[in-house]
Amino acid sequence: MFAPYYLRFINQISFSASFNKLSIFISVIFFALVLSCENKEYASGNFLPVASTIAIDGDDSKDSIIIKAAHVVPTANQLAALKDEFIAFIHYGPNSFTGVEWGSGMEDPEVFALDTLNTDQWCAAMKAAQMTKVILTAKHHDGFVLWQSRYTNHGIMSTAYKDGKGDILKELAESCKKYGLKLGVYLSPADLYQIESEEGLYGNLSKPSLRTIPTPVEGRPFKNKTKFQFEVDDYNAYFLNQLFEVLTEYGEIDEVWFDGAHPKRKGGQQYDYLAWKEIIRTLAPNAVVFGKEDIRWCGNENGKTRDTEWNVIPYENDPNTMNHFNDLTNQELGGRQQLYAADYLHYQPAETNTSIREGWFYRDDKTQQVRNADDVFDIYERSVGGNSTFLLNIPPNREGRFSERDVAVLKEVGERITTTYNTNLFRGWEGPEAILDSELETFVLLDSINNSIEISSNEPVTINRLVLQEDIVNHGERVESFTILAWLNGAWKEIATSTNIGYKRIVRFPEITTDKLKLRIDKYRYLPAIASIQGYYYTARPPAVIINRSEGGLVSLEVDKGNFKWNPHNENSLENLNGDYQIVYTIDGSEPNKNSNVYDNPFPFRTGEIKAVSLVNGRLGEVKTEVFGIPKIGLFHLDAINNFRKDKLKLAIDDNLETVFYFIKNSETLSISLDLAKTIYAKALIYSPSLENNVGYISKGEVLTSEDGKNWSDPTAFEFGNIQNDPSPRRIDFRTSQRFNFVKIKILETVGNNSKI
Repeated sequence: MFAPYYLRFINQISFSASFNKLSIFISVIFFALVLSCENKEYASGNFLPVASTIAIDGDDSKDSIIIKAAHVVPTANQLAALKDEFIAFIHYGPNSFTGVEWGSGMEDPEVFALDTLNTDQWCAAMKAAQMTKVILTAKHHDGFVLWQSRYTNHGIMSTAYKDGKGDILKELAESCKKYGLKLGVYLSPADLYQIESEEGLYGNLSKPSLRTIPTPVEGRPFKNKTKFQFEVDDYNAYFLNQLFEVLTEYGEIDEVWFDGAHPKRKGGQQYDYLAWKEIIRTLAPNAVVFGKEDIRWCGNENGKTRDTEWNVIPYENDPNTMNHFNDLTNQELGGRQQLYAADYLHYQPAETNTSIREGWFYRDDKTQQVRNADDVFDIYERSVGGNSTFLLNIPPNREGRFSERDVAVLKEVGERITTTYNTNLFRGWEGPEAILDSELETFVLLDSINNSIEISSNEPVTINRLVLQEDIVNHGERVESFTILAWLNGAWKEIATSTNIGYKRIVRFPEITTDKLKLRIDKYRYLPAIASIQGYYYTARPPAVIINRSEGGLVSLEVDKGNFKWNPHNENSLENLNGDYQIVYTIDGSEPNKNSNVYDNPFPFRTGEIKAVSLVNGRLGEVKTEVFGIPKIGLFHLDAINNFRKDKLKLAIDDNLETVFYFIKNSETLSISLDLAKTIYAKALIYSPSLENNVGYISKGEVLTSEDGKNWSDPTAFEFGNIQNDPSPRRIDFRTSQRFNFVKIKILETVGNNSKI
């Protein structure tokens, strides 16, 4: 009666010559004994005990390594983090007021000129977006702290906010409890204040000695009486004291976030992560640690996802004893070839982290671009539906709130998640109960003979999304490729294929209407345990419209395809979300509607206001308005401009951000003069840096105007912060509207003193 099970097992282990005859013989004898005891191991679907880390032995074959990989499972904390799915990042500090991405560490704390704070508004917006957890940058690389630390004065305690008594971490913790959100803390190991200040502890060459953590501070005792002793230097003791504070005085902490960024180093400073880990595991036993053995970086900051994201990762050393972890940025991680070279196999899921804005910190609401809802929802489906967690940064503004544009995007994304994924359209269908109950730990076990699952219904449904899950808790990640088939027009038709599943795979495809569906597993590492098959329908939304005018005066209208200028991820969110659309517009200032002009081709337009909107399934999107001022048609004498590359300079003034003019700087100070064909009035100049690699960015300069080319106005100075990481258009406002025939741009500095501009 057990013969079929035995044959299926042989099919699993005998596909490689690397198992010798003796191994097979021993396996046969072993399994004969096991089968005589009703084959409980096969019934469970496991050949080995499962664990979050499994060592590779020197005599392991390739086949046995893959079988071991199939038995690597998440810890309870890692599973909880995966179930969080969509979480938030909050970058806040002096950079929010200075407009830079990385501060120097020596900013006067008063730069953080916060008057009001509304963490309830943050949490309400995050809750509306269906987020489950928020991670606050309690200390960024500048060393400025957002809580009332006993161990430094470089922070919120030295600002005017609440007369120095404010505590942003405390206020956020209280709001999280109110709105039912988990809380995490980002504590930067790098600390520019501790590097740059005279009494700084970072890299001060102190010798490790026995320290008691927390270090007592007169007048400020801890309620938590836990004590630790470590042999550490001054900076590690400082950092451990800070960890103790944030992990004991703000309620439960569910994630501690470390990164590997180092704006500057000093004194060969090393971090004692093993000591940090002991404190974290003791004081926050439910927390995962990002950047270490629990959670890893996805490898980019732009929302790019891998087509196949394995969470079983190869290591040379046991990750549970490592002090330092390198970033894992390869396009392929955890594939068979990588596993073969491993000494340890370790479960370590990824966080796909990016920002809703250009940059991690708030800069302004005029020029700082914000991702649209299409882009954010697309990243959500690719990351959460690609076996990772989605970590989205929302930087508060100088009024202590999320800006309205950000809130609107979060609300729209939350509505899409809710309307798409709250109703499983397969409820009531017939098939194995274990995969229709949406429970992660009930499963259907498949093999090489029974390699598919079929479900059906008396009533057909229309779907364009499938959600698949494996029982990773008891069986790990096993599926390597699969096919989805639907019963259409009296026959099975293949509608989608993909690679791994893991915790969750969202499969997107053009809508179908069917009453029968089949999941076929094509390749796997060991007996796959399918936990869930769910069906959903996504209703396409009208995308945002972009209005452009060419140098020749032709206006073109197109939809925003998610071409986010800050670290683009090269995905077409509109195409990914499967929407068909029209664009309608007006040129008289009236609001466009379903009966307005339908855009087909570029049209001439000299000056005035254009309003445009996309239309999908009779639904209008958000109206886009563009006011065109001074036209560039015939505005410049290109033959009278500086003597370098005259023929190419027109690329800098053609209103097309895809074309680029560049030159090589040959002196310390360089100016570009533009000769206009007629006198104009203007109030601003906009500089759009190139998005190409290895091109210098203008970081500092002056703008002057003249009517005769000889007598010039007082210069309007400008300086662009973090323009290399944030290459978005920058506006330079004149003090007053200027009348001129000539304009001169003096370039005083470039990023990194790059000579190619």
